[in-house]
Amino acid sequence: MRSDKIGIFQLKLIAFESMTNNRKSTGSSFGGGNPPKKQSLLAVAKKGLLILILLSMNMVALYAQHQRPPFLAEKYDHWADSVLSTLTPEQRIAQLIMIPAYSNKDKVHVDSIAGLVEKYGVGGIIFFQGGPVRQAHMINQFQQLSKVPLMVSLDGEWGLKMRLDSTVRYPYQMALGGLNDESLIYDMGAEVARQAKRAGITVNFAPVVDVNNNANNPVIGFRSFGEEKKM
Repeated sequence: MRSDKIGIFQLKLIAFESMTNNRKSTGSSFGGGNPPKKQSLLAVAKKGLLILILLSMNMVALYAQHQRPPFLAEKYDHWADSVLSTLTPEQRIAQLIMIPAYSNKDKVHVDSIAGLVEKYGVGGIIFFQGGPVRQAHMINQFQQLSKVPLMVSLDGEWGLKMRLDSTVRYPYQMALGGLNDESLIYDMGAEVARQAKRAGITVNFAPVVDVNNNANNPVIGFRSFGEEKKM
């Protein structure tokens, strides 16, 4: 028997025992007897209401457990499974590997990345320093060579400017942590996502949740929203 069904059964059993005990204490039974006092009836009603509330909460919790968040929708599961079934064990392992790429380096670097994509079928690329136009050309080249669509990523904590020239730089996380209007942070995130999508980025590794509470680790600094972990 499943745990959720057991939970409902236990609640029903508690309700039944509660009603039985109250009937016994007031001198009544299911088959007859003296009528219960008004005070006893009120106690039974209160306990019955409590049981109904507990049952309702239990059902709501069970319903919520079976609801998947939108980003886990099974819309593309069939496609993903069909692609996965065509890959060898070696190719599946390669899908777990991401390699760094720079759009400000020479042709030798670009060709080396292209070779890894074409020969080994790596699953993703993370871009670092460079420019948006040069990076777009590289992404198009690599995607054409890859049998499986590449996961293209970038660290864009304050927008594409963190890695790419000629792009918009938004405030650092520490500045955002000092805002009272959280809707501004949401709007910034939406705009960064729009720009990343336009640049061919499928995953932006941001925002980060580093807490700036270690003076011996200055690399975090303004990349953190603050020093309070509960902010």
